[in-house]
Amino acid sequence: MSFEFLLTSLIVVLLPGAGVVYTLAIGLSHGFRASIAAAFGCTLGIVPAAVASIIGLAALLHTSALAFQVIKFLGVAYLFYMAWKIVKDDTVMDLSERKNKAGYKRIATTGMLLNILNPKLSLFFLAFLPQFISPAATNATSSLVGLAIIFVGMTFGVFVIYGAFASYSRDYVIQRPSVMKWIKRSFAGTFGFLGAKLAVSN
Repeated sequence: MSFEFLLTSLIVVLLPGAGVVYTLAIGLSHGFRASIAAAFGCTLGIVPAAVASIIGLAALLHTSALAFQVIKFLGVAYLFYMAWKIVKDDTVMDLSERKNKAGYKRIATTGMLLNILNPKLSLFFLAFLPQFISPAATNATSSLVGLAIIFVGMTFGVFVIYGAFASYSRDYVIQRPSVMKWIKRSFAGTFGFLGAKLAVSN
């Protein structure tokens, strides 16, 4: 493992994407514990992509336009659904504290689906991880698994920090309904933008 891998991974994880936006939204609306569930779900959602890239299934998405398009448009539809849900469903941004296992499970499942339904993740791992494997490595598979585990762990840690930041901003938001309204529109717009961006990807 190199410093270059850690630095590049950190930059990639810090970049705002669907998972980051979702974790921020949950932390802001439901508090820190719920944001951990969101972070866990989003992190869990990238595991299949990492596994697929390591065992070679990502190559199928790269060579099969149909497979890529099917998964891509499922992801697009889900992102647009998230945007619509935030705008129309007040419970998505309900600032009341509701701590229950069923709620956390639903939050984690939603976060997981956001990343599972993104075919670009598999291609990302397929292109990203091999760059940090030495040509002289005797067991490339083990090295790839190790790098993937580090990336997944880093993702979870960064997402938890994002969630903590959002949850500790709740008091400010609770006292300002107009701010909450603006934030809801911003999150909905971001999900819509990410869906449109995924829709035009090749």
